Amino acid sequence: MRSYLFGCALFDRRGVSYDRELAFVAAVLHDLGLVEAHRTPAERFEVDGADAARRFLVERRVPAERVDVVWDAIALHTNTGIATRKRPEIAMVSLGSGLDFSGNDLQQIPSGTREEILAAFPRKGFKQDALSTILSLCRTKPLSTLMHPFAEVGRRHIPGFPVPTVEDLLLGAPFAD
Repeated sequence: MRSYLFGCALFDRRGVSYDRELAFVAAVLHDLGLVEAHRTPAERFEVDGADAARRFLVERRVPAERVDVVWDAIALHTNTGIATRKRPEIAMVSLGSGLDFSGNDLQQIPSGTREEILAAFPRKGFKQDALSTILSLCRTKPLSTLMHPFAEVGRRHIPGFPVPTVEDLLLGAPFAD
């Protein structure tokens, strides 16, 4: 809910038009891939979540074009550089969840609005819970973090973390230069 409300506050303040229902559905479901019941053995959590949301929406006969927007918003929410070049609902989920995760653009939200959102939906140990979840993904499906920011967390906290860096991949490419 915080991701949705933060995104709304940012976009409303900027005068951006968006489909509130689509943005709400995508924002509320954006972390489904972190729930063990929706985790696959190898996919990134964003794709697991997008696929779970797609199944949920298709079962409810949501039109395909709306399902596609929700899928894109969830799959791209951790890649702000791409998401912000897409339609507003996709960008909004990325910016709102990014703000909730790291505080990016927090100063753009009026203090009264911030206080209302956090009073209604308190973080209650969010940082430690998020770190534990990231580490769980790194331990249980490390290759899903290949070229993902979570890999850095794995490298920092898990001895012998097996996921190569981008540099390792580049230098290990089987080409004679």
